[in-house]
Amino acid sequence: MEVQEAVERRSNSISKLHTLLETRTETLALLNQLATMRPFKPDEGVPALLQEFCESLVDYTASAHFQLYKFIEDGTERRTVIKEIAAEVYPRIASTTQFILDFNEKYEDDSQLNDLQNLDHDLSLLGEVLADRIIEEDKIIGVLTQSRG
Repeated sequence: MEVQEAVERRSNSISKLHTLLETRTETLALLNQLATMRPFKPDEGVPALLQEFCESLVDYTASAHFQLYKFIEDGTERRTVIKEIAAEVYPRIASTTQFILDFNEKYEDDSQLNDLQNLDHDLSLLGEVLADRIIEEDKIIGVLTQSRG
């Protein structure tokens, strides 16, 4: 019975990992698509794409927190190496969350969608934050996919 429970836990962690990677990939694809629309003008489809990007960004951020990290934090994940890496990188990942939420709050407001003069700069900063976050997430993903015990 214990072996069956371990298999189910690992299957669950892999499922949560796939959800995280899917939302991350979608977010990065939308970021790339948005970046190709430079210079940003409110009449060229930028507002609609920006809204879609913000929704994906929040989904990705929530997926990381409420799928993968909560799974580890709740004690469902028992492999020590994974818990150690998660404890090491999670504070750095969490620190990126506030920047992401601030970006979303700024650009989810319809009135801001017509004032896109800071969008290029804000996307550049967001790209750096996402890159840092992905490096840290990949540390957890690496041990999740390689750890056997």
